[in-house]
Amino acid sequence: MPHILAIDQGTTSSRAILFDGDMKPIASAQEEFTQHFPQSGWVEHTPNDLWATVQSTCKTVMEKTGVTAGDIAAIGITNQRETTVIWDAETGVPLHNAIVWQDRRTAHMCEGLRADGHADTVTAITGLLIDPYFSATKVKWILDQHDGARARAAEGKLLFGTVDSFLIWHMTQGRAHVTDATNAARTMLYDIHKGAWSTEMCAMLDIPMQMLPEVRDCASDFGGTDLLGGETPIYGVAGDQQAATIGQACFAPGMLKSTYGTGCFALLNTGDTPVTSKNRMLTTVAYQLDGKPTYALEGSIFIAGAVVQWLRDGLGIIGSASETEALAKNGRGDVTLVPAFTGLGAPYWNPDCRGAVYGLTRDTNPSDMARAALESIGFQTRDLFDAMRADWPDAGDAVLRVDGGLSANDWAMQFLSDMLGAPVDRPAGVETTALGAAWLAGMRAGVYPDMDGFAAKWARAARFDPAMEPATRDTAYARWQRAIAATQTVL
Repeated sequence: MPHILAIDQGTTSSRAILFDGDMKPIASAQEEFTQHFPQSGWVEHTPNDLWATVQSTCKTVMEKTGVTAGDIAAIGITNQRETTVIWDAETGVPLHNAIVWQDRRTAHMCEGLRADGHADTVTAITGLLIDPYFSATKVKWILDQHDGARARAAEGKLLFGTVDSFLIWHMTQGRAHVTDATNAARTMLYDIHKGAWSTEMCAMLDIPMQMLPEVRDCASDFGGTDLLGGETPIYGVAGDQQAATIGQACFAPGMLKSTYGTGCFALLNTGDTPVTSKNRMLTTVAYQLDGKPTYALEGSIFIAGAVVQWLRDGLGIIGSASETEALAKNGRGDVTLVPAFTGLGAPYWNPDCRGAVYGLTRDTNPSDMARAALESIGFQTRDLFDAMRADWPDAGDAVLRVDGGLSANDWAMQFLSDMLGAPVDRPAGVETTALGAAWLAGMRAGVYPDMDGFAAKWARAARFDPAMEPATRDTAYARWQRAIAATQTVL
């Protein structure tokens, strides 16, 4: 039986997951890598750490299972989005550390673009808002820091890519400089309506188009690799949030998913219509198959699961993320935590504010802090959900499909349902992001079923229905809104 290997290159770790012919994960390996914080609000990765951990996790999975390259029909890749790498076209040596999607160093550059009146143009072309989150200003910043870099890029001697492009370039030994439409749509350089790199955006930011990768469908031929010991095709690529949307089988307009990893990312399928948000959501490509894009509204929260990591590594009040569920049950709900550690994402888009805690007393204890941390994720999702409901009225009756590590926390998911006033469904298969990448590759390879067949296999493991009284919900959310307003006022 043929297998599919999914590579899931994330913000804090790289994973390799082997799926069998029935789309079931049978083995996985994971390896963390170092996060670099050169200054406040700056986040970097060493690009070679990303490549090295991908190689080692793939090798580990092969050793665990005893499969060979001949047993694997194709590879699918999903990756942290917006993170920016520029490397030498001949040697593959990075020009600079990868600038991570969370990084806020180009906030002043974004302010300048808005001051120069470019905001409407950027949104009209790319579907995005001007923000340091996206790749474009990161590319400009790196080029600005290195003498002669822009000229080298114009000569084709330097290449830009999101993490998928960087990995594929190395996997194919420099033969393929490619990306897919979902990753391209997150750069703030891609025209989501024309399906091509925007000459206007590149000129605006003085970015040579010669350094940009070729854009392909999510299920396409991205080249072959001998990474596994024999030639294996790379047939699927999607940014992690789009891969999760695919893995959750959100193929019909109006379907909604939210992934809880380092951040939280909610996507609402809007079909073949790119809906322009009036509430500071993003318009993006959900996936592209057979040359036809399907669009989505997206809301991005920068800190979700990472707030639990902060409780563990920053405050030292928990030993593992799983402890928060029991602690939160005993929390009193009188502490409000705004986890704006790297600014606020949608719908506020404030890169300058930082985290804050309100309601502290001498009686505040770890249970209160754990509850406040989990509540912050529900509150932030409510911010996104309300904005999407306003932009797409049909989303009012939507069921939210959830995934990511935090979705295993029953207390957090119940609070989420209570805060949204809507059902929350957790799937039977937890590896939705990797599954999305695997399905793209397997479908292209003829191993896995088509879209309808895949959607029919989606199964629910748990449903959380709202149980909170509306008045209690409104009071709690009003407390959050006051905290958000205060956090943005005191910078």
